[in-house]
Amino acid sequence: MLGIGIDWAEEFHLVALGRPAEGVIEVVRVEHHPKAVSALVARIAGLEPDPAGVRVVIETRHGLLVEALVAAGYTVLPVNPELVSRRRGPARKKDDAEDARICCLLALDRHAGLKQLIPHGELGGELRSIARDDERACRDERRLLNRLRADLLATFPAAHTIAGEDLGAPRMLRLLEHWPTAAALAAASRQEIIDFARAQHSGYLERFADLVAAALAEDHFTAPAHLAAAKADTIRLLARQLLLIDAQRKAWEKRMGQLLLGTPGGAPEDQPGQAFPGGEIYLSFPGLGRRLAARIAGEIGEHIEQFTTPNSLQCYAGRAPVTRRSGKRDLVVAHRLACNRYLADAVHKWAFASLRRSAWAKDFYDAQRARGKNHNAALRALGNRWLEILWHCLTHQVPYDEATHQANRNRALARAA
Repeated sequence: MLGIGIDWAEEFHLVALGRPAEGVIEVVRVEHHPKAVSALVARIAGLEPDPAGVRVVIETRHGLLVEALVAAGYTVLPVNPELVSRRRGPARKKDDAEDARICCLLALDRHAGLKQLIPHGELGGELRSIARDDERACRDERRLLNRLRADLLATFPAAHTIAGEDLGAPRMLRLLEHWPTAAALAAASRQEIIDFARAQHSGYLERFADLVAAALAEDHFTAPAHLAAAKADTIRLLARQLLLIDAQRKAWEKRMGQLLLGTPGGAPEDQPGQAFPGGEIYLSFPGLGRRLAARIAGEIGEHIEQFTTPNSLQCYAGRAPVTRRSGKRDLVVAHRLACNRYLADAVHKWAFASLRRSAWAKDFYDAQRARGKNHNAALRALGNRWLEILWHCLTHQVPYDEATHQANRNRALARAA
């Protein structure tokens, strides 16, 4: 057997090679370049011809280096960086070469309990990538919307009255793109405003024109002319950015639905193509729309069998609590930090969204709050339950049914009583 530990980076990687009887043999530097990685694979093949006898420990699950190692047939064992950090010694001194050696020793230890990486397929990889980009775009959208709101409060407060609670609506953003200041909007005629609303396919054109006129007639703080002129281009830029993000997120949402249900791009809904395994099962759960279902499915991947028990999936998602007991101290339950953060965030939002769509979920949440748990702790406990149900549904290839689960839950509560 050949053990390999890799401390990866953007420009180069430190690779430690070792054997069970000899320990770490050498540490080499490998540039992050296709030729250098190909040379590394060839060198490994010279040391160990059987790919099944090569174990690679690395502190990441994704990237071109990981894909090259998996394609070569090696057993890739991703680990959390904290596992390597705990083995650095009392001083926790950080050294790249030492981290590579530690990873190599972990690869040589067959009793370390490390799980082999099962890579995503084409559908799973695309779904995960789109879902992560959509989540980042969502955060950017909130950030830009907050900046736009602050600029409008400073220079164009009437826009808040016109927008109401829907400042991010496409119609409002396009209005700000055309008229980014109060003076510019006041200079527009009533007919121009009606024509604008008609172009945005809005209803109640006269009412919208009256709303704009009434908002401009209200008594607002008036920003100096030079400040309003300076902020005009900024407001127009923010509006255009938000419109682009909104359009792209809608396109991503459509694509995520196509990947989950197997509808090819541009094809009718009744002509399904290749779908993500279990896509309909994910969408059958209350609180899971296209976006949340895609985020969770993309992080779990096509191979639910890699999670041998519901608890393994719960630990991966950070929902399973960490229990600690020391001497005479009482049991302490801590939040799990070593987990897939993307999946943990998606499950947390799923638990919250399910409160309005599932009766038992709301009852479970209320029971947790009655026991003294705070809002987030109750949602973590509910997310833990949802993951257990999801694991069983994916394992048995059956969609979720609220009535069936409620009946099973009632029987379990009756037996416990």
